[in-house]
Amino acid sequence: MRLLYCLLASAVMLLAQNPEGLLSEGIEQFQKGKYGAALETFTEVLNISPADARAIAYQQLTRAVLGDCAGTLNELVLQARRNPDPSLRRQSGIYAVRCLAARNDFPEALVLLADLLNRNPNDADVIYEAAETFNRAYNYSVYELFQRDPSSYRANQLSAQILETQGRFSEAVVQWKKAIEKQPAAFRLHEQLGRALLRESSAPEALENAKSAFETELNLNPQNALAHFELGQVLVSQQKSDDAVAHFEKSLQLRPGLTEAMVALARVRNAQKDPNAALKLLRRAIEVSPALDSAHTELIRTLMDMGKDKEAQREQTLWEKQKKAAVNEHLESLHAK
Repeated sequence: MRLLYCLLASAVMLLAQNPEGLLSEGIEQFQKGKYGAALETFTEVLNISPADARAIAYQQLTRAVLGDCAGTLNELVLQARRNPDPSLRRQSGIYAVRCLAARNDFPEALVLLADLLNRNPNDADVIYEAAETFNRAYNYSVYELFQRDPSSYRANQLSAQILETQGRFSEAVVQWKKAIEKQPAAFRLHEQLGRALLRESSAPEALENAKSAFETELNLNPQNALAHFELGQVLVSQQKSDDAVAHFEKSLQLRPGLTEAMVALARVRNAQKDPNAALKLLRRAIEVSPALDSAHTELIRTLMDMGKDKEAQREQTLWEKQKKAAVNEHLESLHAK
């Protein structure tokens, strides 16, 4: 009897020391969010089987989840690049990116992040990590620029962009002008000044100043499709539609998918009593950007002006259904989360 008891006790001890069983237990603990217990289990597995690759990967990943970046980073990066298990590779990659970003090592972090996004393009966790990392990289780069070269035109350019996001357009205009004073031949500075001037005011003087800025930009870079488009918009506001047409057409020649230019040109064609040309532009804009509200609105108005009321009503009904379907899809996605 005593011998049987000893044999049973030995079997229990051997079972308890079975690395495969322990590893499965640790993985279950990890998946349930019991990271402290999981770390102890993975460590126990490695005491029994020091070369167990999966246990090593999970141990380092668990340590990273618990905040130990310094002691796990090298192994995490290795796992993120080479682990054959897609799940482990993904999770190691996420935490490797997070740890690298925490120490502002963005060149390394962005390389790993690119691999994660390529392998997991629809993964919400990966996309969220990308948003966090890009935001941190941007903020760090802005800080570095202002620390290292605060008097450069790039510092003024960044200041102007930040001010625009805050709705402080008058101050942004000042920064754009300072950037231009320092680097008058830099591409896109004049274009962005013109856009800021338009957002600051729609007065005739502002329109003229913006027009001058876009023209200067095009003298520097005639291939700037956005500057052609913006100049066309200003010319329409100044009731110079015939001049605007050339710039809208040039913008579309340079950037065929610029749907805003298609809609703007269609409006001019309507004003010129050429609705067929307008229809062609608007249908192309909708084909490129099916959700572009301005294209649908202008298309319906054009059809009504042509006396095609039934076709206009059909377009209106289809557009309303499309918008409703998009709203419902969005609501369903929210409920699913």
